[in-house]
Amino acid sequence: MKKEYYLILIIFLLLLIYIFIPNANLKENEKETPEKRAIFISYIELGNNLRGKSTKEMKNTINEMLDNTKDFGFNMLILQVRSFSDAIYKSNIFPSSRSVVNNEGDELPFDLLKYFIKKAHQKGFELHAWVNPYRISSGTDPSIISKDNPAYSLLNTSSVKIIPSKGIYYNPASSKVEALILNGIEELITNYNIDGIHFDDYFYPASEDIDKDEYEKALSLDNSLTLQEFRLNTITSLIKETYDLIKSHDKNILFGISPDGNIDNNYNSNYVDTKLFCSKKGYLDYIMPQVYYGFLNSTKPFEETIKSWNNLITNNIDLIPALAFYKTGNVDQYAKEGSNEWIEYNNIIAREVMLSRDLSNYKGFAIFRYDSLFGTNLTTNSFLEKENLKNILS
Repeated sequence: MKKEYYLILIIFLLLLIYIFIPNANLKENEKETPEKRAIFISYIELGNNLRGKSTKEMKNTINEMLDNTKDFGFNMLILQVRSFSDAIYKSNIFPSSRSVVNNEGDELPFDLLKYFIKKAHQKGFELHAWVNPYRISSGTDPSIISKDNPAYSLLNTSSVKIIPSKGIYYNPASSKVEALILNGIEELITNYNIDGIHFDDYFYPASEDIDKDEYEKALSLDNSLTLQEFRLNTITSLIKETYDLIKSHDKNILFGISPDGNIDNNYNSNYVDTKLFCSKKGYLDYIMPQVYYGFLNSTKPFEETIKSWNNLITNNIDLIPALAFYKTGNVDQYAKEGSNEWIEYNNIIAREVMLSRDLSNYKGFAIFRYDSLFGTNLTTNSFLEKENLKNILS
């Protein structure tokens, strides 16, 4: 009887271990990898909320912005630190940004990035430094570029192009430009305790001849090379070099991009090889496609599009879709039959998050952008969307 008793006891204990220990480990893993809930803070927010204020007022406003996002349930900031070949931080390469000072190159009141990082980390945020690699100015007047800007010395060379009705941009194919961008990334990861580097969707500028000299040189070596292939290779080089640079400094710093939500546009207009980045290791830690579509969008319906992105990923990078909160309460002119969806419904963003959570590569979501959620011009639908989103984050 005793033997049978002990045998039953042992079996019972083994069952307990089998049932509870794995669950404990699962719960522990869940704690280690919470859903990423990101929000973009762009140069527009910085200008609207900070420029023209005293140092004390600026710091108080930053604190308030962080409190708003924390209280709502966000845990990741994508802060635009370089939007126009400039910086909101103390840089030895780029001049101060017009988003936080009156004129490019004016002395910064304080190091805004350093302050953001300190306060964000105190509140438990990840902070990713958002960089626009190629844009110099949205206007075409070069006089706005300060002599401290690295673009100034490259004016009237093949490295910088003034594009009528578009702006002023660096030439992505210029070796000088790639070196400049990488030096800027190295400065950021060396001097600041950031959690990630983030590139947006502004890759190749809309110009037929911005890289004419470089393409002709490449063509002389390989006459079968198409312009599309050349440009895809150019952006791939930047992404690969950036990833390698970051990881050589600190493997824990993440690198992600936020490409056009339309996969075809990335190949035909922006020249971003998203299929490569999502299938091969060594390029990205996460991809944050701008899936700025509603469910009723006739051209790119959300559900079909986000599933296409999920299926693209075969190399274990994280999928963190960026969602268009700025469309709430407004007509979506490119959605065709679904153009009024954001007016007729007020739970689109919440539904998009919930649907995305079921995808195999999903790790979180991002909202574009801060003012669309916490600004002063919200529509009635925006307030309702806001409440519905908050309810699924509580």
